[in-house]
Amino acid sequence: MLPVTEQENPNTAHIDQVSTLDALRLINNEDKLVAEAVEKVLPDVAAAIDEIVNRLQNGGRLFYVGTGTSGRLGVLDASEIPPTYGVSYDLVQGIIAGGYDALYKATEASEDNKLQGIEDLKARGVNRNDAVVGIAASGRTPYTIGAVEYARSIGCFTACIVCNPESAITKAVDIAIVPVVGPEAITGSTRMKAGTAQKLVLNMISTAAMIRLGYVKGNRMTNMKAANEKLKDRSLRILIAETGLEESVAEELMIEAGGDLRVALVMNAKQADAATALKSLEQNDWVVEKAVVKHN
Repeated sequence: MLPVTEQENPNTAHIDQVSTLDALRLINNEDKLVAEAVEKVLPDVAAAIDEIVNRLQNGGRLFYVGTGTSGRLGVLDASEIPPTYGVSYDLVQGIIAGGYDALYKATEASEDNKLQGIEDLKARGVNRNDAVVGIAASGRTPYTIGAVEYARSIGCFTACIVCNPESAITKAVDIAIVPVVGPEAITGSTRMKAGTAQKLVLNMISTAAMIRLGYVKGNRMTNMKAANEKLKDRSLRILIAETGLEESVAEELMIEAGGDLRVALVMNAKQADAATALKSLEQNDWVVEKAVVKHN
């Protein structure tokens, strides 16, 4: 029997014969099923996050591994974590079959090489302290299966995000996250519902992990890097919201902190200078709350 992601969808069997608006309605109706499918696997997502956070708190890293759309989504999620949460680019990494060229052009044949998945992990120095998440819509991709099998064999925590139940990759990992979204609107086009489900789960994994690590206060990104004007404005708004300072005072504090929101928050909380705040942050994993307590 065909995997559910490869089956034909009777709801969209005539999508080529309807108006543009009706075609969009058919696609949208299918998309509505995605969040429900993800909701059903939230306990598995939470369990995976707790294991990932444990690894990250003890010197490990998080790796996403995948091919095609799945690989691109992993690289995308990984690339957005450092500027959003102020962490090292090494902490969360995306590995895609075919290398970074595969981000903008199809290299789909590379997904059939099981050994290459292993070699690409080795090239990043993956070790038993790390967590590895395989992303594969079908769950039968040799490259990704090879990667997670190897990772698990050396003691890494492993998980997968896959949209076919009982697929091969689910048997190769510690925790399988399986949002079953059903057949695609266009048969086999897993960049659609399956890709959307994977993106939702990746958002949850990285966001909740950063929250657990202490890089969010309330629902504010207190560790974000102000790399452009938009983010500088956002940093200033966060500083004002967290401290209650007048805008002019907050602006001056940000200047004294070298434009670093984390430093500014610690400076304000403990009435410390920038050097003292920076040292406390360095000694406390760049977690603002811990740095404030330590400075006491």
